[in-house]
Amino acid sequence: MLAHVQATMVNASKIASGLDISSPTVSRYIDLMVDLLLVRKLHPWSSNAGKRLVKSPKIYVRYSGLVHQLLGITNKEALLGNPIIGQSWEGFVIKNILSVLKQPEQAFFYRTAAGAEIDLLIAFSDQEIWAIEIKRTTAPNVRKGFHNACQDIKPQKKFVVYNGEESYSLQNEIKAIGLKSLMTDIINFQKIR
Repeated sequence: MLAHVQATMVNASKIASGLDISSPTVSRYIDLMVDLLLVRKLHPWSSNAGKRLVKSPKIYVRYSGLVHQLLGITNKEALLGNPIIGQSWEGFVIKNILSVLKQPEQAFFYRTAAGAEIDLLIAFSDQEIWAIEIKRTTAPNVRKGFHNACQDIKPQKKFVVYNGEESYSLQNEIKAIGLKSLMTDIINFQKIR
């Protein structure tokens, strides 16, 4: 069931009713999978008291191959035709970005009840914040929700990670960038601080 809701805020009550078990049991199972490093909880950014923020964590099965296997996706063509591809890409990108973060850097997502949203926020220890939108496309763009969220957070850098190699500028100081290049930027930024 978690594979079907990859990269979303999980409703434990809904899963519990589908499995005919209690919500606390579902929550305990998810916590166990987090402890076993099978699942990641990405917690929401919560420092903006003036907004109605989403408070539930987003859930990711850590390994995209496991997501594909659990959903019966056995080859590239089946993946490309499956609606889970965007969420699978988001989980893959987040897993790889977080693998290069050093302590005490922290990662969050941001979402308001009004629809402002950032897929990944990196809060560096020196108070610098990077906003990262994740798009599985070769022509990345961002929606109004990302722009609104950036106005709320005021990050020092804004990126759209896409499945291409080139880096280039978009409107409002947003940089379209490939995953490998962003990981290199994060590593280099951590070295110079």
